[in-house]
Amino acid sequence: MSRNDDPLFWQNARRHLVRYGGRFEPMIIERAHGSFVYDADGRAILDFTSGQMSALLGHGHPEIAEVVAEHAQRLDHLFSGMLSRPVVELATKLAGVAPAGLERALLLTTGAESNEAALRLAKLYTGRHEVVGFAQSWHGMTGGAASATYSAGRRGYGPAAVGSFAIPAPYPYRPRFERGGVYDWQAELDYAFDLVDRQSCGSLAAFIAEPILSSGGILELPPGYLAALKAKCVERGMLLILDEAQTGVGRTGLMFACQRDGVTPDIMTLSKTLGAGLPLAAVLTTAEIEQTCHERGFLFYTTHVSDPLPAAVGAKVLDIVARDHLVERASTAGARLQAGLQALQRDFECIGDVRGRGLLLGLELVKDRATREAAPELGAAITRECMTLGLSMNIVQLPGMGGVFRIAPPLTVSDTEIDLGLDLLRQAITRVLAKAG
Repeated sequence: MSRNDDPLFWQNARRHLVRYGGRFEPMIIERAHGSFVYDADGRAILDFTSGQMSALLGHGHPEIAEVVAEHAQRLDHLFSGMLSRPVVELATKLAGVAPAGLERALLLTTGAESNEAALRLAKLYTGRHEVVGFAQSWHGMTGGAASATYSAGRRGYGPAAVGSFAIPAPYPYRPRFERGGVYDWQAELDYAFDLVDRQSCGSLAAFIAEPILSSGGILELPPGYLAALKAKCVERGMLLILDEAQTGVGRTGLMFACQRDGVTPDIMTLSKTLGAGLPLAAVLTTAEIEQTCHERGFLFYTTHVSDPLPAAVGAKVLDIVARDHLVERASTAGARLQAGLQALQRDFECIGDVRGRGLLLGLELVKDRATREAAPELGAAITRECMTLGLSMNIVQLPGMGGVFRIAPPLTVSDTEIDLGLDLLRQAITRVLAKAG
């Protein structure tokens, strides 16, 4: 009998847990180390999503564990009006690696919380309240962040914040605007903002965007798009907020994804990767925006703002990323992984597209390459078969697209582990297609 089939465990889980979306895997995870998690039977499962896209350095990194143990004993949590050395150290280090001008930091816990704070800054600074985002976005589950989240979770909860607008995210694989058979994202962006202008009451405060929309299906903003988006914001007196929860701290092969385009946002938010699996988030902005908001009474006083333990973890994460050249590693490992996925694409007609950057890649499944018809059942079956084989994969299934695997192993992933993941994925696809006849 499998130790995963613990009747009391599952009875208590069913009786006492609030279900919060999706379904639970029918196994009990007992430990995690490096690129693997281990179930109650000791079976190793290759984690190709870094936990919740967060375990940047893999699971159980010894130096992170050492920092946690030290600060749990010596300096863990403080009254929010007190400052500690780890907080100032992390803020200083973030200013040193962030795009020029983003020199003030607010340290929080989750991505939703950091986006909430960023939106409040933007509204207070501009004196306006309207917020625009992408229709495939995910920015969190708290009030303002949820109002700017359009990929899921909008039905049944009443009205979103007044002044919430959405425009379509660029999607080269399924283009909405074409000129001469070529995707025309500029025309799409111009048309989208024309609609925003017609709906706005003249109070546009901010545009919030992910450089690569992860929960939206690994939709990457094409080269030039981010600069054009920033120009649209400047024309309207809006601030540009970039949510680099999943793209920040090296994952795309650059420290921050926006650096590819040479675009500096007015506000940047970080979370997931900054804490390498622990709850840590940051809001970065300019001295001018911070000073103005401070003078106007900016308030974001929370229980865990400026906590020393997670700040110390974040500082150590930045040290390790720099020391071990993990930004460069994400680029080279990502190239290896992408080449392997493209090889699978050549061998399997059900793989319609491979996209992304560094170690944040997407693989879109379709029923037919010519029609690009979605294949939700196929995606679900391959996901299950991957888990059976010992590979943890996450698939996004939204209206208007095929199933898209989000692939984001830790930056510490080895070439051997990349090759293992590709081999297991090949086996899973082969088995599912064989069963389908």
